[in-house]
Formats: sequence, structure tokens, C-alpha cells
Amino acid sequence: MSFHNHTGGCPGLFATLRVLSAFVSLILVSATAQAAQKPNIILILADDAGYADFSFQGSEVFQTPNIDRIAKNGTRFAQAYVSAAVCGPSRAGLVTGKYQQRFGYEENNVPGYMSASGTTGDDMGLPLDEKTIADYLKPLGYHSAILGKWHLGNADRFHPLKRGFDEFYGFRGGARSYFPFSESNPNSRWEDFLERGFGSFAETRKYFTDALTDEAVAFVERNNSEPFFLYLSYTAVHAPMDTLPEDLAAFPELSGNRKKVAAMTRALDRGVGRLLDALEQQKLIDNTLIVFTNDNGGPTDHNASNNFPLSGTKATHLEGGIRVPFVMQWPGQIPAQQTFPAPISLLDLLPTFYAAAGGQTSTLEDIDGVNLLPFLNGEASGKPHQSLYWKKESRAAIRDGDWKLLRFPDRPAELYNLAEDVSETQNLALRHPDKVTALFKKLFQWELQLERPRWQLKREFEGKAMERMDTYRQAKLPETTTNY
Repeated sequence: MSFHNHTGGCPGLFATLRVLSAFVSLILVSATAQAAQKPNIILILADDAGYADFSFQGSEVFQTPNIDRIAKNGTRFAQAYVSAAVCGPSRAGLVTGKYQQRFGYEENNVPGYMSASGTTGDDMGLPLDEKTIADYLKPLGYHSAILGKWHLGNADRFHPLKRGFDEFYGFRGGARSYFPFSESNPNSRWEDFLERGFGSFAETRKYFTDALTDEAVAFVERNNSEPFFLYLSYTAVHAPMDTLPEDLAAFPELSGNRKKVAAMTRALDRGVGRLLDALEQQKLIDNTLIVFTNDNGGPTDHNASNNFPLSGTKATHLEGGIRVPFVMQWPGQIPAQQTFPAPISLLDLLPTFYAAAGGQTSTLEDIDGVNLLPFLNGEASGKPHQSLYWKKESRAAIRDGDWKLLRFPDRPAELYNLAEDVSETQNLALRHPDKVTALFKKLFQWELQLERPRWQLKREFEGKAMERMDTYRQAKLPETTTNY
């Protein structure tokens, strides 16, 4: 009996198999197409940069042509805010999409500077029951990496690879040298050693900004066939003010730390350019959502950054401490060469990324951020936020519409209309007592929803924050020769 004769009596079976085969192929093609449509997502976070220290923000001395490419190909946000004026809490809000005070992450986690009460040392970190951006993106098929600064807990249980990320190259602490640790450049904090993956520590011989860029380019090249989320967490331009000679030489007209921060910004921009070039070479640029922003306002006293036209610095709730540069591009999805005028928050990154990845934001629970995409593509009108809040111990602030109230521990509250006075020079509290009362009440109602801080800095640091605010209260023109 031939094979043909054996099967000749079952034409229906073959027809069924052909239909099933075609159906399976259709499913596979559809799944592949769906995966291809998911955008890659890249968040580039600078550290302690000045509001005015980028050419897309108007600087004539700090030329950042590569970061400018994101602004040119996408949208610049004129009023972007962090949820805290210092690194740790700001990053906790960013990765969770909710006000970090809701889970007690109100203070910076810096071992050695803490009060004797509450959580101390390496036990300070992002609570384990809080989900991160990487946690949310993983079920949507995303491969996630963080490169650089973590600063959300030193203990192993807080490690990025246990918080949704698949890859980690960086350090667990908040700041470190840009040059390799050695006998001549010693390090006394284990959380500042470079780590690849989990527990594998090894220093690089490269300038740290360049090392992170190399890792980012390599990540893109080996993940060019699946959707990825890359959180590129640079330390530039946070102290220490470590620079390369060739970058310093580019600013002969500057001196002191102003010259150094310009050099560090040049290295940062160079890194962003290399990453953008890698995306173009891999033909991924058109299907990649890219955000560049900063973790808090520039600390003028530490790194000579300039927040013009904003008053204040890092660690204060004046605009210079909480308003940051922010640009976003996604070709075909986000308008190019546009400025979005309404206030947004870095809390909005999580729901925006989740929606871009195909997730339903209606399923996100207890999130304070807002999906920005409908506001950018014209599907939604109005403003993403009516009110935004900030709090650290007895200091706090609320922005409601164009009005902003600041509460202090050592003086009466102040009231500003930011639409008319972005530099916060005209205190209107005495002219509008009813507005002061209304904003005090609204701020307090928000505070009633918050947890007590899990840890606190020593009290002396609140005094230092107030001193910093008073010293750098007035906005500084970006003078090219200023030696801060």
C-alpha cells in the first residue's frame, strides 16, 4: 500500500491541517507584527543639572547639540516638575508613578547623615511592595535595564534585579567618582563600587560618563529585535567635579566649577549623541520613545549650575529646586519642534510609558501620574494636572493652576503667581489672604493621605536647606565668566 493510497481517503483531514497551519502562521505573524509595533523606551536622566545649562533651554555657552536633537525631533516641556527637590525621593516617585511620601520615602537616603530614629543605613530603600516601571513593563514583553545610579536602597533586597529590571550596570549609592577607584583614588563606601548584574563588582578604567554610554550602546545593539526599556541614569553633572582635559579645554572663557560643570555637560551630551547614533544605525530611532530630563534642580553651591530664570536651587521648593528641563521624542506619535506649555510631573513617566507599550492605564492602581500621550496628540484637552505637591518635613509647597504657595518652618508662607512671576520675586500673600487660606487647606488635605517618613535626616540639614534657599534666592543670569 503506497503512502498516497493510505492517505487518499482522508482529504478532509489534510484540509483541516492546512487551515490550522495557516491559522497558526497568521497568529505568529500577528504576534510578530504586534511586538514590532511596541516602541522601545529610553529614559535618560541627568543628575543635578542646571535649568539653564542646555542650549535647548537657551544657553549660549553650554552647547548640547545632541540633546537638542531630541527637542528638535520631539516636544520640549516648558513646565516639567520633579516630585522632590533631592535625588532619592525624586527617583522613588519617578519609578513608581506616585508621590513617594505615600509610602514614607520623604527624605534622601544617605547613610551617615541620618537621625538616630527610624530606618537607618542600608535598610533605607524603596519598599518592596511598591511596583516600578520595569515591573509594569515586564508583562507587556519588555526587557529592561538600568545603567548608572540606582539610589533606591543599598541592601540586596532593594537591588534593581529584584525590582523588575533584567540588567544592571552601575552602583547602588547616590554619587561616586568619575574615575576608577584605586590607591590614589580610594573609596570607603561599598555601595559606590561598580556592579554588573547582582554582586559582581568590577571597576572600569573609563571616565564614568563614557563607560555608561558604552554600556547603553551595547545594550541597544544586542536588544534590537525585542522591545526594551532602558533607564540610562547618568551621574553627570553631580559632584565630585571630575572632568576630562579635552572637555575642559573646550571652555577657555570659563573658570572654577563653572568651567568644570560645562565640561561635564559636554561629556553628557556626547554620550547622548552616541546613543542616538546607535539607534539610527540599528534602524530603531523611528520606533523609540526617548525622554531626556533631570532628577532635581541644580545645586548652584555644589556644582556651579545655573537655574535661570528660576530662583532657588536643589533641596528648595522654589522653582529652581523642582522645575527641570524635559524633552520627549517619538517620531510619528509626538509632535516635533513643539513646546508643551502646561505643567507636568516626572510622576507621569510611568503611565505614559505603560500606555505607549500597549498597556491599559485604567488598570493602574494608586498612581498619581497621568498619561501624557493624549495631551500631546490632541486626543485630550486641558491640563494634565490642576495641582502638584511637594513636602519635606515641615516645608511644603502646592501649585494649583498658576498659583503657588510655599510653607516654611521659620517664616510666614509665601504666595506667587507663576504665570506672571516665574522667578518668584513678588510675594502676594498679603494681597490675597483668601487664596493663602484655600491653598493651605488643599495642601493639608493632601498631606492627610501620606505615610509618616520611614527615615529622616539629622535636623541640622533642614537648617542648611533654608540657608541655601536664602543665599541663592535670586535668579542668576548665566554669565559666561562667573566663578561660583
